[in-house]
Amino acid sequence: MSKTAVIIIDMINTYDHPDADRLVPSVAKAIPALSRLLERARAAGAPVIYVNDNFGEWRSHHGELLDKALAGPHADLVEPLRPDDTSLFVVKARHSIFYETPLTYLLAQEGIDHVVLCGQVTEQCVLYSALDAHIRHLQVTVPEDAVAHIHADLADAALRMMRRNMDANICKAADVTF
Repeated sequence: MSKTAVIIIDMINTYDHPDADRLVPSVAKAIPALSRLLERARAAGAPVIYVNDNFGEWRSHHGELLDKALAGPHADLVEPLRPDDTSLFVVKARHSIFYETPLTYLLAQEGIDHVVLCGQVTEQCVLYSALDAHIRHLQVTVPEDAVAHIHADLADAALRMMRRNMDANICKAADVTF
């Protein structure tokens, strides 16, 4: 039997970076579907794992990243997705959620073979993470209404690539099952 985890990518964010002005509207649009998906996952007892960039803050931990994001000008984009006491947290330095992180080990320890990738950025971190999940023989689902993009055309192409090249299930967040 398949065990599913929801992975929230890079949503603990101050949006103090290049292209943030292009990203923020897409994030705001994705938050309602992502929030509902998180509620359903938690109610079903599915693991929720936040994998977040450390933004070069090598002495920080997840609590500090969260506090800084909640104190920033875009706290309204972070608050609805705030980790709860059951959430797991992995810090990453680069695009893929797997690159030099303990995520592969964590998923194996938890018996997870299906990942639901949500968050940002569709045409970057989500795409690269989907490829890395695929080569690790994990089932991949990407709810297209629970991911955010900088460039809509590249995001559409990335979703098509994930479906075609990585056999990812591209669906609506409401259609994800646990």
